Amino acid sequence: MPRSVKGSKSAPQSGRSVVKAAAPQAAGPDLALARRIVLDLLAVPGVSGQEKAVAERIVKWLRGAGCPAAAIAFDKAHEKTPLKGDCGNLIVQLPGTLPGPRRLLMAHMDTVPVCRGAKPVVAGKFVKSADPKTGLGGDDRAGVAVVLATALEILRRKLPHPPLTFLFAIQEEVGLYGARFVKAADLGRPKLAFNFDGGAVEKITVGATGGYRMDVTIDGIPSHAGVAPEKGVSAIAIASLAIADLVNQGLHGLVEKDGKRGTTNVGVIHAGAATNVVAESAALRAEARSHDPRFRERIVKAIEKAFLDAAKKVRSADGRTGKVTFSGQLDYEAFRLAADEPCVVAAEAAVRALGLVPRQEVSNGGLDANWMFANGVPTVTLGCGQMEIHTTAERLDLAAFENACRAALLLATGG
Repeated sequence: MPRSVKGSKSAPQSGRSVVKAAAPQAAGPDLALARRIVLDLLAVPGVSGQEKAVAERIVKWLRGAGCPAAAIAFDKAHEKTPLKGDCGNLIVQLPGTLPGPRRLLMAHMDTVPVCRGAKPVVAGKFVKSADPKTGLGGDDRAGVAVVLATALEILRRKLPHPPLTFLFAIQEEVGLYGARFVKAADLGRPKLAFNFDGGAVEKITVGATGGYRMDVTIDGIPSHAGVAPEKGVSAIAIASLAIADLVNQGLHGLVEKDGKRGTTNVGVIHAGAATNVVAESAALRAEARSHDPRFRERIVKAIEKAFLDAAKKVRSADGRTGKVTFSGQLDYEAFRLAADEPCVVAAEAAVRALGLVPRQEVSNGGLDANWMFANGVPTVTLGCGQMEIHTTAERLDLAAFENACRAALLLATGG
């Protein structure tokens, strides 16, 4: 049921000074309700590309709280993603009852495959999966629950608030695609944006690295490994020499050169078919990351050179060599928010209002905030209690989750 999303006509002009204008202090959130929501959402399967069931559950909660159907919409981001998806980003917009720039709260709906089949249970101060073979999916259903609980509080209690947008993004785990393809116009062009995804709420992520992913294809020359190995060119030998060269140059793993810093990894290799055949082909997947785009580009070129040089060194008896080809794409560009960016100022104020000390961090991984920033929506990321994500030991810290709910309500109401 895709339909277009229209920005609220009540959204006023932006300005850094308007963040100081605060709404009357709202009572704290209903934490029992928030806990019911997170347990409900954690039990819904929804790996990347299969978020529709999660979105439908969110819509059911929203409609039950009186959210107008016209305020709820899906975009068509899933039609642009490499992975075929069953729904787009879920976008909810509420007109403001208070003056101020539009604010956005967001989280991503998808989980990684290890979380499929999670059975969430409360165990003391934590939530974990009752099935020891599955992860929990707190990354990022906890964030979704924080954002949804905040929307429900505002709807049920009719709390005063500036214009608001709630974004439930798709396909974060496979390339930040929901945030990548969302349009600022469909979000009402918010001026302050808050992403919930991470550890403790006082960890305020104001920047993140940029990541480039590349595919390396090596075409060798097959021959019988026992009868005439000299007639072949081993694609595996080329790959091995190239990777060894990268390691020897300090270009695999942590990369530090000329005061610059980045990381690389060759993470996937598929090669060969039998031990009695000189390997005809190899396919590798690698990545390079850095907060400095130019240094990252330098790393990528060095990786390419290592493979090209290795291909020249492996020759058949008659002098033939293999061939190496590359393809790649920028997964996300690095960003860094200024200390006086309105969303940063507001996030720190909300954390302090909880009696906590905010700490700014810069991530070495990608976040939806990377693409939100690139799309013209500066976004700060706050934690919401996830621990040991992407593993079967994953759990959700309920105290941190509840603090995130408190902070989110302050941020949404302008308190």
